[in-house]
Amino acid sequence: MRIITGLSTLAALLLTTGVARADNYSDTTTLFKNAGDSAKFFPKSYAYAVFPTVGEAGFIVGGAHGKGRVYVHDKLVGDTTMSQLSAGFQAGGKAYSQIIFFEDKRALDEFESGSFEFAAGVSAVAVTAGASASAGTTGASSGASGGQKDANTTSGGYQKGMAVFTIAKGGLMYTATVAGQKFTYTPREGK
Repeated sequence: MRIITGLSTLAALLLTTGVARADNYSDTTTLFKNAGDSAKFFPKSYAYAVFPTVGEAGFIVGGAHGKGRVYVHDKLVGDTTMSQLSAGFQAGGKAYSQIIFFEDKRALDEFESGSFEFAAGVSAVAVTAGASASAGTTGASSGASGGQKDANTTSGGYQKGMAVFTIAKGGLMYTATVAGQKFTYTPREGK
């Protein structure tokens, strides 16, 4: 029991380290606008959801959570949260930023339905100077790093009307998990 408590404490400490970059929405958006392939999606996407910090921790069973905002043509239209539960071989904690691009209104409507979920199976992988992180998703597979021109998508574009990029922020976590991300959406007044 003391081992589990110690690992949980270590995971929490790891999540709080390295979170100095991209502490707000505009800083995070700027990071993605300067990260190679992800920059190409801003002018051609209908909308996007940005999550400045998603924290993830686990020991056998794990979870992740992040708060975000949804923008249509750079205009704030709503708030979103992401939650993820995972089970499998995993230990540690990490933090990353995430952005989801929506190709058209249909893709955004699906996300805003209130029951949208990325099922397990495909990973979005991100690497920054000497660290790595992954976020389980389906519908899109992509990667990004903190440096300009280093982001890429393995899908070559949208999958099911969406494209996902992540940027690792810090932490250390080993995972071999089956996980899914579930989202909630709350529109802003005057949408």
